[in-house]
Amino acid sequence: MHHNYHHHTSTSHDNSSGSCHNEPSKDAKWSSKLLRECAIAISERDSTKIHQLLWMLNELASPYGDCDQKLASYFLQALFSKATGSGYRCYKTLSSVAEKNHSFDSARKLILKFQEVSPWTTFGHVASNGAILEALEGETKLHIIDISNTLCTQWPTLLEALATRSDETPHLKLTVVAVTTSLVGSVMKEVGQRMEKFARLMGVPFEFNMITGLNHLTKEGLGVQEDEAIAVNCVGGLRRLEVEERESVISMFKSLSPKVVTIVEEEADFCTSKDEDFVKCFEECLRFYTLYFEMLEESFPPTSNERLMLERECSRSMVRVLACNNSDEVEDGDYCERRERGTQWCERLKKEFSSVGFSDDVVDDVKALLKRYRSGWSLVVPQGNDHVLGIYLTWKDEPVIWASAWKP
Repeated sequence: MHHNYHHHTSTSHDNSSGSCHNEPSKDAKWSSKLLRECAIAISERDSTKIHQLLWMLNELASPYGDCDQKLASYFLQALFSKATGSGYRCYKTLSSVAEKNHSFDSARKLILKFQEVSPWTTFGHVASNGAILEALEGETKLHIIDISNTLCTQWPTLLEALATRSDETPHLKLTVVAVTTSLVGSVMKEVGQRMEKFARLMGVPFEFNMITGLNHLTKEGLGVQEDEAIAVNCVGGLRRLEVEERESVISMFKSLSPKVVTIVEEEADFCTSKDEDFVKCFEECLRFYTLYFEMLEESFPPTSNERLMLERECSRSMVRVLACNNSDEVEDGDYCERRERGTQWCERLKKEFSSVGFSDDVVDDVKALLKRYRSGWSLVVPQGNDHVLGIYLTWKDEPVIWASAWKP
């Protein structure tokens, strides 16, 4: 494997450099061509061809190279795991390495640095916080149930907004539902302590609770009281639920009689996981992660360690999606990652809730947020289409994040 570092050093924001961009170069996108051929060979169980392609990819790929080499490197790992039936083993290994290297501080720094250079997560935070604050206006006892994966980095701005409310400062209870086992334990304990300290600083009466796992949520388990105004906030959390469990969890949300439910998900469809749809699922994975890697390349400096860590997180995701779809082996939801598009979530949510459009004020807040980042990002509000509710963050005109708000 080559580990030659040949990044372009251009810092300009145009698209004139780098193999990730779409100009025709003589070897443009060699990785996607080889990876596609390999996925087809795997679905056809053509072992000679599989070996040949894996060997070629291994020669050409590098996690330290340009975009093509990186995509080849991480997808190679997922395709190899699929071809050899070692997906679960590979995922466990990758996860334990990541956990050894991830202290609370490094995980938090990574999230905050990403938020500084890209609106990928802050877009959903600003939209959701706006909808939650409007829905809970004038209430004195608030209870937010948070099902997300960004270590509570969404909540300081909401606490600040509550502290400066013109009427009496409300009491806030935050119940965090850890979507994966890796978030449990010392990390969330540290998060809780930080949140309590910040709430004291802001003068907001505050209580922090934590629950593990999405599968057995109940009104009692969540500690929901009759006199609380409830908001349910899901940012990137629902894709870790098995597809068959999604409707019952949405029904459970309804049983809490929330004032608002906010849902933010990455815009991709990884649901075609059956073997006959493997190539289709792979194609969608390749499309989505090519976009994501290009975005990282333009957002971070070439030698950024944070960028490397975010790319490694993708490698675990690729293994989960492409090589861990035999549900017999699933223990705790850690292996599940079935993303769906906004339109698919809408169909499900519409059975129990009605959509609340984001107000002009919230849309203005989101637009103001996007101005803080480099060009290429925009907000799209679908007009007059009943199937498409909510708002989209687009990067270079490709929708990448969908945000929406709902009420019973």
